This record gives sequence, C-alpha cells and structure tokens, in this order.
Amino acid sequence: MGEHTVSSFDQDLEHIDKLIREMSDLAASMVRDAIRALLHTDAAAAQRIISEDAVMDAKQREIDDSAITLIAKRQPMAQDLRAVLGAIRMAGDLERIGDLAKNVAKRVGAVGEGSTPRGLSHGIDDMATLVLAQIKGVIAAYAARKPEDLRTLRVDDEKIDLKYTSVFRELLTYMMEDPRNITACTHLLFCAKNLERIGDHMTNIAENAYYVLTGSQLPANRPKQDETATTVLAE
Repeated sequence: MGEHTVSSFDQDLEHIDKLIREMSDLAASMVRDAIRALLHTDAAAAQRIISEDAVMDAKQREIDDSAITLIAKRQPMAQDLRAVLGAIRMAGDLERIGDLAKNVAKRVGAVGEGSTPRGLSHGIDDMATLVLAQIKGVIAAYAARKPEDLRTLRVDDEKIDLKYTSVFRELLTYMMEDPRNITACTHLLFCAKNLERIGDHMTNIAENAYYVLTGSQLPANRPKQDETATTVLAE
C-alpha cells in the first residue's frame, strides 16, 4: 500500500494489518496445539486452547471496531477500502478457525477414554500437517504481498479434501470391524471434519487476500474433492 498524506491513516491501516497477522499466528498455534493435545491425550493443553478462543474473539472485535472507525474517519477508497473490508472478512474466517480448533480440543478427553488403536490417529496427523501448511502459506503470501502464491495455495484445499475422504473411510472401517471403536472414532470423525472446514476457511482467506492485493476475484469454481457423501452411499 502506498503512503498517505496523513501519517495516522497509514498507522490505522497498519494496526488492522497487524491484528490480522496476530489472529493468523494464534489460529495456527491453536490448530497445531489442538491436534497435538488430541494425539497425546493432553487434557491440560486442551483446556489452554479452549481458553485461547476468548483471545481470538477479542481480536476479531478489535478489528471490527478499528475498521468501522477507520471507514467513518478516513472514508477510504480503492485499495484502502478493499484492505479494510478484506480484513473484516478474513477476521471472521480466522475467528471460525479458532472455534473449530476449540471444538477439537473439547474432544480430547472423549477420544482418550476410548479403546481406539493408536494407528487411527495417523490420518488425522497427516491431515493436520496439510492444514497447517496451508495456513502458513496463505498468511506468508499475504504478508509478502504475493497474489500469485495465493492463487496456487487455494488449489491446495483439494489435497485436504482428498485426505479427509481417506480418513473418513478409514474410521468407518474401524467402526465396522470393532464396535468398541465407535465412540472414539465418531469423535475423530468430527475432528477430521473440523480440519476440513478449517481448510475451507483458509481458502476463503486466500480469496479475500487476493482480492485485497489485486482488486480482482479468483474464479468462483474453487476445487472441491470431499467424497464422503458418495462413500456413505457406497456402503
């Protein structure tokens, strides 16, 4: 963004951009720690993640308040207006990612109490690796102002969808083979779905960030490879 005649205008924009980066870092750490707590049955870590969601909510409210004040005071136009509106949208998606990470953390105790073989967690771990890479990549591309990287990263959501389908099928198989796995596997299914939805929210962020940087919208027909509905029907 170019500099403005009124330096406080630049400071207001930078403050909003800084809050987006802080929310992004918090979202990434919440997702990473929630999966770690799930895989290691760490109840203390899970409780910490649940409490961090209040911090995420507070940052979203601060962005909303800052953006509304900036619009009222500065009446931004063109790229500046896109940046402010894009920040509001991205903050909404980041807040939802925090909610989904919290939901995973809430299931740590329920999964840990089951008799599920440790092997079932590998698919979740692999899926989390893809999601975290997407979060890191999208935020890095936005911070570096590299819109073409955002275009490429949006396609990565297809990998997350395919992995989710694989995890879904694997967990269903374990449940059918041994009814004792049903409770834990059901919670793991919800965790996997939360990771898939986090990927969707990161795709939204990539699209909004691309629009902020270029003024153009990415094609509406985003990649989507969630085949769980057909998996259920096939069973």
